[in-house]
Amino acid sequence: MHRSLQGRLLVAAPTLGDPNFAGAVVLIAEHSTEGAMGLVLNRPLEVTVAAAVPVLSCFVTDEASVFAGGPVQPEAVMALGDFVDSDEAAAIAFANVGFLPADADVSLHRQSVVRARVFAGYAGWGAGQLDDELAEEAWFEVAAESDDCFTDDPGRLWRTALRRHGGLVAMLALRPDDPTLN
Repeated sequence: MHRSLQGRLLVAAPTLGDPNFAGAVVLIAEHSTEGAMGLVLNRPLEVTVAAAVPVLSCFVTDEASVFAGGPVQPEAVMALGDFVDSDEAAAIAFANVGFLPADADVSLHRQSVVRARVFAGYAGWGAGQLDDELAEEAWFEVAAESDDCFTDDPGRLWRTALRRHGGLVAMLALRPDDPTLN
């Protein structure tokens, strides 16, 4: 029986070998027997939304960065919002957090979105691939909170999510960035 991880966070284990996901925290936005799709929440890029996607700049602060959502289709733009009314979202990931419609700049009033984040690309897994990675303990599963998606300190999100997991996993949050220097 399939258990959907939609609306959950995946926190990369230190042993995860894929450099695309080292230290990553991924919000799973969709998960079915056909595969999964998510957004890496803690990889800001050195380009602002205003410069890269000006049409979406009305939903973010002036200096807001575009985030690298994952290695799949890095030219694709996705905007995640915290909606006042979840019916306004194109699709909901969890609670009131979902995707802005493709025509958000003309169809959505700024007051409908409490906060937003813009991503370039996304993370994707084929049928069974994510389940295999979870069985290999490449990821830790953690409950998502709305603030995770819009944190002002994405550099600390990996450690914050590990601590929220609890148990022995929480101790990994104390691990130095480069254990060989220890």
